[in-house]
Formats: sequence, structure tokens, C-alpha cells
Amino acid sequence: MMNSKTEQRAAATVADPRWAAVQARDAAADGQFFYAVRTTGVYCRPSCGARPARPENVTFHTTTADAEAAGFRACKRCKPDQATPPAAQQQAMVTALCRWIEQADSAPTLDELAQRAQLSPHHLHRIFKAATGLTPRAYAAAQRANRVRRQLDGGTGTVTEAIYSAGFNTGSRFYAAADGLLGMTPSQYRAGGADTEIRFALAQCSLGALLVARSPRGICAISLGANADALLRELQDRFPNAALIGADAAFEQEVAAVVGFVEAPRLGLSLPLDVRGTAFQQRVWQALRDIPAGRTATYTEVAALIGSPAAVRAVASACAANTLAIAIPCHRVVRQDGSLSGYRWGIERKRALLDRESA
Repeated sequence: MMNSKTEQRAAATVADPRWAAVQARDAAADGQFFYAVRTTGVYCRPSCGARPARPENVTFHTTTADAEAAGFRACKRCKPDQATPPAAQQQAMVTALCRWIEQADSAPTLDELAQRAQLSPHHLHRIFKAATGLTPRAYAAAQRANRVRRQLDGGTGTVTEAIYSAGFNTGSRFYAAADGLLGMTPSQYRAGGADTEIRFALAQCSLGALLVARSPRGICAISLGANADALLRELQDRFPNAALIGADAAFEQEVAAVVGFVEAPRLGLSLPLDVRGTAFQQRVWQALRDIPAGRTATYTEVAALIGSPAAVRAVASACAANTLAIAIPCHRVVRQDGSLSGYRWGIERKRALLDRESA
């Protein structure tokens, strides 16, 4: 059992906002302060991956000199006495590899990447996935898929030429993933959604104008805004040649369910969703759907939930790419300090959704 003095030290540490950064291993806090552990005699960066310390054993220091003057030595794992943290060095290395993959005519092998990084293939695989949320192979596949999109959008050459020029060795590999990436066949995508029927309806709710659209697979768009015409134009831009069909009686019931969900998010939404995105985006979106109404999570916490703690920026990008407002609740993701960051449909709507969910 802890004595009163130990309990006081623990309480003081827990009350210090820097303790939350240490618990989250927040790399953004690196350089702002250091923490030391009495039982080990070591001081660390906030992002250190060492075994968690007990709060009663932790002290905080503004500089490395302060920590060393107090009798602590630098951690050999996070190397707080070095100007550039190992994590930053690894991030720079992974960024350089990503640029190489993006520019390569064909996907580099893991051995080629490891040789370029001067690491073992196993070590590189682990570091790359932690930083990006994807394996090198999956990242290369995603880049090739993006190239196909650009080729198809360009409108020159055949679909097959677009697939091969993007670096796919066989068309079957791309077609196997095309439905999840594009939501339709490559030929339909090139034709702006031709031969695809999308039902839509516009409504009003307490957050302004609301657009709901449904493909044969499920709800493919839920958009919020101040202007209904602007929401419709955005849908037309996504599918310029699709057959946009006004709502019938059956679809009006689904729209009413979405409106009810906007007004009372705790009720949930049981409609099928047409979720289109990369494997990484879909992992992020599923993690968002697992956050209960009335609660929030930081980008760092979401990255940890999907098993990619270093992929914080990629998580933010996936949130920004979400086209299903509320159904995929990216409004529940906040900054490390709890403040609200950018939201596709406006910060005030994000605040309103969080307020009604917590009521």
C-alpha cells in the first residue's frame, strides 16, 4: 500500500497535464519536456516506448540539463540527449521510401526497400507499417490504384492501358480490388458513373441542408451544408454521368431514418452503407464506428486502435476523405488537447453533434 507521501506524489503527477502526454506517448510533446523515473534513474522523451512508469515515481523536467542535474541519465531507447529523436529519423526515412514507391514504375520489393534504408527486411516492414498503417506492399498497391484513378480521369487510352501503365502486372489484381476502391467497374468509373443508378434526396434538419444518396450497394453519401444546391452539385461532380434519380417512397423512408439519426445520434443507423476507400481508410472508418456516441477519441488514440500508432496524419487524412457524415462519425475525433479540429461539414456542426451526443 502507498503511504500518504507516495499518494500525494502520484496525485500530483496525474494532475499534471504532461502526464497525459506521457501516457499517450505523444510524439508532438517531444522537446517540450522530459520525464524521469526514480526507480530506474532514467529520463525519457514523452513518446518513449519503454514500460509505463508508476505516477508516484515520475518527475518532470524542462530540459535534459535539468534532468541530468537531478541525477538522471538518458534513456538508451529514446535517446533524449540527441538532437533528432529516433522516431523523427525513422519518419524521415519512411517518408523518403514513400516518395520512391510513388515515383517507381513498378512496385519495389521489400528487399529493395530494406537495402535502400540499410535495414533488415523484417525491421523495415515493422517500421513502415507503424508509420503509415500499411505494409510496403499495400502502400504500393494503393499508389498504383491512385494512378489508375488519374489515368481513368484523364480519359486517354483503354482501361487496360491505364491499369498496366499504373504498374499493375496483371489486370486481375486491380479488378479484385476495384469494387472497394471505386465502388464500380473501372469502365463505369472512367465514364463518370455511367450505367450506375444513384438515388438521392434533399432534406432539411437542425444542422441545415442534408443530402442522402444511395447506390445499389447502400448509402454512399450523407452530406451536410448551408445550401442544398451546393450539396447536389458536389454529388453530380462525383458521378457526372450516373443516372441520378429522385427519391421514391421507399427511399424517402431511408432518408427519414437518416434525419432522425442526425437529430438523435444515440438511436443508431441500421441502413446498409456503400463504403468506398483504401484498406487503410476502411480500417480507420471502422474504428470510428466503434467509438460510442457521447465519447470522443484523439487522432493518436484512433491510430493506436488500428494498430498503427505512428500513422496519426494518415488517420486525419482518412477522416477528411469520409463522405458519410455521422454514419462514419469522424466528428468524434478531436485534437490531443480536446479541442475541435477541421471537419468536412463545418466545425459548428461538429460541435453541435458532440453536444447532442453528450446530452
